Amino acid sequence: MDQEFAPLDDTALSKAARWLAHANVRPTRQRLSLASLLVGDGQDRHVTAETLFLAAKSSGEAVSLATVYNTLRAFCEAGLMNEITVDATRSYFDTCVEDHPHYFWEDTQELTDAPSGAVSFSRLPDPPQGAEISRVDVVIRLRRL
Repeated sequence: MDQEFAPLDDTALSKAARWLAHANVRPTRQRLSLASLLVGDGQDRHVTAETLFLAAKSSGEAVSLATVYNTLRAFCEAGLMNEITVDATRSYFDTCVEDHPHYFWEDTQELTDAPSGAVSFSRLPDPPQGAEISRVDVVIRLRRL
């Protein structure tokens, strides 16, 4: 999965700072650098913790993989990202938090957006008593012919 990340420059850091401030997330140095890689160029991304870790290392940021995981989870808790689980061993983190389906390409292990209007549900099951549906994730798995 080859993905271009935003460069760590003043513009990207400024966008990242606004993104974090919008959700009242404290802008630590590591959060700012990871956020600038994620949203610094204004593009939505689907990343694993490992791909973000490698991008941070490539940009010269000294950050551990555990810190990347913790930061991504903090971004999810703040509503800045969604975690999309594709199997028992792999999750992707999506910077687009609007409801939308995804394609998962089995051969490249890549998660991409599917057209939003292409999936519809006529009914969802009633949740158990004392619970509410918070989100429905749709992952359409694709295999090349």
